[in-house]
Amino acid sequence: MSTLRFTLPDGSAETVEVTRLLNAGYAGREQSEVQAHIAELAELGVPGPTTTPALYPVSPYLASQATEVDVQHGRTSGEAEWALVITDSGVLLTVACDHTDRALEVHGVAWSKNASPDVLGTRAWRLDDVRDHLDEITLRGYVGSGDSRQLIQDSTLGALLTPDYWLDVLAERDLATPGTVLISGTVAMLPGVDQFADSWSVEMHDPTTGDTLEAAYRVVPMPAPIG
Repeated sequence: MSTLRFTLPDGSAETVEVTRLLNAGYAGREQSEVQAHIAELAELGVPGPTTTPALYPVSPYLASQATEVDVQHGRTSGEAEWALVITDSGVLLTVACDHTDRALEVHGVAWSKNASPDVLGTRAWRLDDVRDHLDEITLRGYVGSGDSRQLIQDSTLGALLTPDYWLDVLAERDLATPGTVLISGTVAMLPGVDQFADSWSVEMHDPTTGDTLEAAYRVVPMPAPIG
């Protein structure tokens, strides 16, 4: 398990022991676009799901708030997402970046999800406080840092299936319990931007309140293996 700590807008804090981590996939609200994306991935050798949307169990210790992600090779990248976190006092919503091994992904999406962490922000909102304007909240992903920082994903939460959709799915499976963390699935990447970067950052901005949540980390190559 891992322990996550979140600061809320009112200054209070929540600590969560992660007992279950789930990654949604192919979770766009427009499923016709999802099917087109599956066809694109098939051309790259990535196997398609047996159903959409998909939901992949991930080892709970991979829920992280790290500022560095260690990788084994150069073909890994992040994905801008939101995360719902079920606590004893309710449901939190925060920003997340699902770092994925693209080389392993062609052999199995579920395997690739367990090869790197899901990096969550350290600040969160209560879902009840933003539920009435979720579709307006922007979700952006960036690669690089400083002067080399580039926008690679730019959308809104309206492009994805809602937290309430997934809470219903969890409830049907008796998984909507404190300690469960679900990552939303991602939005399209902008063409022409290299996703295999040395750093990733994700921002979720609420235009109603002006508040922004962020998760950011460096990608650190591991030493070459011996043997």
